[in-house]
Amino acid sequence: MATLSPAARRRGLISVLIDTFFMWGGFFMVIPMISVHYVQGLGWNAALIGLVLAVRQLTQQGLTVFGGMLADRFGAKILICIGIAIRVVGFAMMAHATTFPLLMLSGVLAALGGALFDSPKSAAIAALTEPETRSRYYAIMGVVSGLGMTIGPAVGAWLLPYDFALVAYGATACFVVCLLISIFLLPPVRVAAQEGGMATQGLRMAVGDRPFVLFTAMLMGYWFMWVQMSISLPLVATTISGNESAVSWVYALNSGMSIVLQYPLVRLAERWLRHEQLLVVGVALMAVGLGLISLATTTAAVLGCVAIFSLGGLLVAPSQQTVMARLANPAALGSYFGFGSLALAFGGGLGNLAGGWLYTLGGQIALPALPWLTFFVVGALSAIGLALVGRAAPRPAAGQSGAA
Repeated sequence: MATLSPAARRRGLISVLIDTFFMWGGFFMVIPMISVHYVQGLGWNAALIGLVLAVRQLTQQGLTVFGGMLADRFGAKILICIGIAIRVVGFAMMAHATTFPLLMLSGVLAALGGALFDSPKSAAIAALTEPETRSRYYAIMGVVSGLGMTIGPAVGAWLLPYDFALVAYGATACFVVCLLISIFLLPPVRVAAQEGGMATQGLRMAVGDRPFVLFTAMLMGYWFMWVQMSISLPLVATTISGNESAVSWVYALNSGMSIVLQYPLVRLAERWLRHEQLLVVGVALMAVGLGLISLATTTAAVLGCVAIFSLGGLLVAPSQQTVMARLANPAALGSYFGFGSLALAFGGGLGNLAGGWLYTLGGQIALPALPWLTFFVVGALSAIGLALVGRAAPRPAAGQSGAA
């Protein structure tokens, strides 16, 4: 990163923030509306949509490790641009997905694009930021993503009654903007000690790093809960309220809290707790929020549970990224972040699949609390595991950073 001027680094970080806003806005404009459109609107089985979302999640995060390896070899910018372009095609195809195979194909194509830009983008952030201010930048990213997460579902819910194709095209337009921003503003970020080396070298380093592997494994429970924002939470909000607009209420509350509380809450919490501890507390709060939905019978009660869930998420998001950046070897940031994405691949994939299946099963056996109690148990086990890993992980020496 010594070859980049301070101005180029600032421009790169600003471009990432702009991309983050449109990525989150575009993604959450269409993904939550898939379950509402196909399950509530067309009468498809919720488990079927859960399968589509699970395959999309598993494909993207499962292949992101290769995106990270390629970023170490060729640089982050080219991978980010190619990945965004492929996602544009996938979301545009989704506008015409009237059959299950076509919906699955469009989801997989969008996932392939995400697999190419996801870990290179994370590695670029770790390389462009300074260790002393990294958590603050992640907190600002939380605010920006919250804005996108607020506007995206609101626009999607507004367009859905007219035509689902308009929702998909709106998401496509957001990623076209990301592509242009990345091409013209993002500098050529170096995320490995030496680009052009053997592609698998960094991955071997990550796989052999026991603390990093354990951290990645325990983080699966967090992503298992997090993806319920895309499947079970929209379904329960719509069912209890009887109004499809309730989906946008859930997202507005979640992202509104991010916008207002993310940065000051993280700065305040950092005074008393380490990032490893913040991560454990946040995961535990998310588990409690989801578990309490088993008792909710009104829209207000559901939104109260979402508030607890979101509060935990505010603590987790910047903490898990900061801890991951500290644990990652600066010689192969792309490969480390690519391997770390496996937590989202398997945890998120299982979460989507289990969310749709458990929601359907709970209705069939007259036990609607089944999914929410399951989510609570998974989250509680994840929090315990992260606490044990945090106690065992080595502490950085004074002045030592986890990234270049």
